[in-house]
This record gives sequence, C-alpha cells and structure tokens, in this order.
Amino acid sequence: MPKILIFEMKQEISTFNPLPSGYENFHVLEGDQLYRHRGLNTEFGGAFSVFDKRPDIEIIPTILSVAGSAGILSADGWKKVSTQVLASVKARIGEADAIYACLHGAMGAEGELDPEGYVLKEIRKMAGPDMPIVMSLDLHGICTDRMLKQVNGLTLYHTYPHVDFADTGIRAANLLLDIMEKGVKPVMARVVMPTLVRGDELITAIGCYGDLIRECQRIERDGTAVAAGIMIGNPFTDVPELCSQVIVSTNGDAKTAKREAIRLAEEFWPLRFRMQGKLIALDRAIAQAKTMKGPLIFTDAADATSSGATGDSNAIISALRDAGYKGKVLAQIVDPAAAAAAHKAGVGATIKVTLGGFYDKRRYKPMKVEATVKLLSDGNARLETMKTPLTAGPTAVLTFDNFTIVVFSKSISLFDRAMYYANGCNPPDFDLIVVKSPHTEHHMFEAWAEKNFNIDAPGATSADLKSLGHTICARPMYPMELDTTFTPKAVTYAR
Repeated sequence: MPKILIFEMKQEISTFNPLPSGYENFHVLEGDQLYRHRGLNTEFGGAFSVFDKRPDIEIIPTILSVAGSAGILSADGWKKVSTQVLASVKARIGEADAIYACLHGAMGAEGELDPEGYVLKEIRKMAGPDMPIVMSLDLHGICTDRMLKQVNGLTLYHTYPHVDFADTGIRAANLLLDIMEKGVKPVMARVVMPTLVRGDELITAIGCYGDLIRECQRIERDGTAVAAGIMIGNPFTDVPELCSQVIVSTNGDAKTAKREAIRLAEEFWPLRFRMQGKLIALDRAIAQAKTMKGPLIFTDAADATSSGATGDSNAIISALRDAGYKGKVLAQIVDPAAAAAAHKAGVGATIKVTLGGFYDKRRYKPMKVEATVKLLSDGNARLETMKTPLTAGPTAVLTFDNFTIVVFSKSISLFDRAMYYANGCNPPDFDLIVVKSPHTEHHMFEAWAEKNFNIDAPGATSADLKSLGHTICARPMYPMELDTTFTPKAVTYAR
C-alpha cells in the first residue's frame, strides 16, 4: 500500500514590521490531529478529499506548524520551528513513498531568508533523490531556486482574495498521484519578472491579473500543462528572490513549458503599472466621507495584519476624530495594554487609556481616549472562509464619542468579518468601517457599502512600495526603479 507523508509549515512576514515573531506565534498540530482539516476549505482539506477516496493509499500525518502573518521570525523561533518540523518528518519518512509539502512561501527568519527552501532541502536529503515531493504555495509566496530543485512538482493558489485553498490541495494531491501512478514527470519552467505589484487589479475576479490566471487555468484544464500559475510574492517580505514570477509545469515537455511561461510573462510585464496600489489621501477621504450617506469602508492596507503588519495603527481613527467626523465608526486595533485595562475594569466601566502605537512607535503616536467598556471576550473566533481558528487573546470593545473599537491583545491574520461578529459588532450597522486588509471577499463589505476608500496611511504593509525601504531584494525592481527593463528567460527544473 503506497504511503504519502504530509506536513505543513506556514508564515507570511513583513520585513518592515518592527516586532519580531517567535515560536509562540505558531499553532501546531501533530499526527492524527491533522485530520481535523477534513471537510475544511484548506489545502489539507482538499488533499484529504482526494486521498480518502483511495482505500489503497495510506496517509502519514506528521505536523502542521502555522503562524499568522507578523514580523520576521526570530532566530530562536526559527530554530525551534524548523527543528520540530524536521524531527516530525524524520520520524516517519522511512515509511513514506511520497510527500506532500503544504507551504506558504513568504516566510523569513533572522539568519535564514529562505526557510521553506531550507526545510525542503533537508527533507530531500532524508528522502533520497527518487521519492516524489509535491508542494503547494500561496500566490503571495516567494518560490526560490532552492525550493524548485527539491520538488517534483507544485501547485499554486489561483484566486485572490483567496478562496481556493481546498482546490489547491486537490490539485496537489492529484499531481502527486499522477507522478506516483501514471509516470508523469513534470518539467517546471520559471520566468522571473523584476516587479512588485499591489492593488485592485490583482483581484482575480475582476482585475487584469485574474485574466492571466484564467489562462493558467485554461492550459491546466486543456492538458497543455500539468500545473501553471503566476506568483506575485509578498512585496513586504524583503528577501533575495522577492519578485513576480510565472511557473508552468508540463509532462516532460520542456519546450512547451518554457514557451507558455515566457508567453504569460510577456503578457504580465506591460500590466505592471496597472498592478500598483491606487491610494487616496486620508484628509481627502474624510472630507468626502462627511458628505456621503454610507456605509463607507476605509481600507487600511498599510496596517494589514494578514500581510505582516503590527495592527496597532491609529492613523485613521485619530484623523477622523481630529477632523470632526460625526458618523458611527467601527474599527479594530491591536493594543494589549488597553485590552488588559478593560478586562481589569470590567464591562460598564469608564477607563482612560491610549490606543495605538503599542509596537510601531515610529509610525504611530498613542491616542488618549476616555472610553466605556461595552464587551469583553477571550478573542477566539474562526475565519469565515477557511473555518480555521483565530486567537487574539483578551479582547475588548471600547466606545467613546461616535467610535466603537475592537481591541485585540494579539495580532491575527484578519481578512474577513469574523472578529467583528465574534465581539457583537455588525458592520452594516455603522456609517464607516475600518478594514485592515487590502482586499476581502466582495460580499463581506463592498457589496453593501457606498464606497471603499483605499487609504494612503503609514504602515509596514503600505501599497506605496517605494516608501518601504527594500534593501535585500534584487535591484533594479519596479516600481522602486521606474526604468527597470525585462527580457524574459525561462529556467527549467525537473527530477
């Protein structure tokens, strides 16, 4: 009976977040606990839906080690994470005939800027040269040369905002089975494009990036490729191979893989200007908001915890208060001191605290408020799309003037309404809602809002990429160097 070993290791970091993350940021499941993902919209959930139909295949569940987006992982944290992951895999790899590696691609640690590549290389040493390994990656990952040299194949997310977690796992599982049983031998062609991108054109349902992703899906479905995708990286993970890239895999046909990868890259490159964030000045957005009925969305993508920011920006709520905006405001912030003060005082108490600037003191000045504690919670919830857990630590809902603020103790990757709902707040009941994610699924906010303002605010994940200060990624790189040129070249990988 063939045996497939599975493991998962994920984190997305922002180099520009001043607060390092550590081992304590990681949520770990081991052994049969991984089966909790059966039926979920996750990569493992999708993979299990394939493998469970095959009673002639045995799964070897080893470890899931996942952290929310945050600052760079500390050296000590990375040592503990990598040691635990590799030990778990090593303990069972002698039983395995193949491996499914569920990864993100945008990790980064002090002393190791390609964590996924390191782990894959160590696992390849354990597995030997002939054992099939297939990985799946987020399209916001950074796929490196070292990673590609270790694997037989890969699948990539095809949607943003991401909804195809399970589908990506299904495609990875089927590709792995095809390699094991049908003799498929993927040739992966990679074209690196020296550009970083951000903005609404990356929404795959409506943007020009989505038009190209549909070409990737088309060549997968018609048999031209066994896998295809375009990775746009996480522009806030400043590492040597940060870029946008096309990766097309065919069954042993290097010529076709290279041709299709180059074709897609040549179509992507002229669109790089369109794929930049279109921001509105905060004062102008507030002036317009004062004249509008709403509800309105103020998107604070510069403090997007799902992209690795601290979550403690008060830039928008402070400006709204200073400008005298009178509508009902719902917002969120990470401030463990304010949350602790609220829990100590209790529901109904009036407390004097500061909000914001708890971690990112260079960007944000703490804002003094006198607030009423309306609600207290343990900060636990589940993401709407994936149904995976959120743990924000002691959480409080504070109200003052026309503001309702959900205050978390911990930064969490929040790209939906889960924490607003879990703390008794219904976003449509407010006139202006602050959303700390660059994009959410359409029905969550934009479907019922009068306008979504993409605010130009300071933060570790600002869409104004030139303002961040990249020092590690390859240069020249658009948009930091507007005169960056590109001649497509495909490099192939095969085992």
